[in-house]
Amino acid sequence: MERVMLTGADGAPAVSYVNNQRYGLPCADLVEVVGPGAVDAIMTKLPGWAVAGPVDLGEALVARGARVMRHAHEMTCELRTAPPAEAGAPGGLRFTPCDRPAEELFDAWRAAYPPGHPDHRHVDDAAALRDVLTPLLEGKVTGELLPCSVLAVDRDDVVAGGVLVTLFNGRPWVVEVFRHPARTPSGLGARMLAAVRERAAADGWERLGLAVSEGNPARRVYERLGFTLVASSMTVVVPG
Repeated sequence: MERVMLTGADGAPAVSYVNNQRYGLPCADLVEVVGPGAVDAIMTKLPGWAVAGPVDLGEALVARGARVMRHAHEMTCELRTAPPAEAGAPGGLRFTPCDRPAEELFDAWRAAYPPGHPDHRHVDDAAALRDVLTPLLEGKVTGELLPCSVLAVDRDDVVAGGVLVTLFNGRPWVVEVFRHPARTPSGLGARMLAAVRERAAADGWERLGLAVSEGNPARRVYERLGFTLVASSMTVVVPG
């Protein structure tokens, strides 16, 4: 990944980042503070950008007027030593490859993140489908979709849940774990993720990563499945 260097008012390096895009905005991703004046440099030179990096940097930017988009915790599971877990589909459902268009996943995916959920998308349905789910499935956000991804499909062949895994920075990365709360049993997310663990290991991967938002109770499920905390980050939007 080619990193971009941002200098401070004195011309000295202040932060480095990777060019990306999030929430329909240009994004300074994987930010690293490399010198003094990082907050001033970002506020001055990246107005209207999303900035993703260390929590303390995000909090300093928020103190200057930035808006929090996500406070997340990176977790990793070592697949060879992960604890055992039920990986079969519950009654009335079956697991299939994720080989369907975004429109078929949308209802279950959208219902999984209602208003008040830490990962609710604050956009209308059309924008959520067009700008979030479709480009994700097309590999335009965090990399190509991997074959270890699974969908849970009901007796009518309707998608009721799924776990989407992409190739992010050279490793398998869980980008979505979702289920329709009105049409699926509790525990489906854990079963789908356990199935993904097995498939990823069979494909030769040694570890599986994900990020869980602060306040998302699913973190307890991930910990039970062998995911451990690696780092925390915050994504904010700099005032335009």
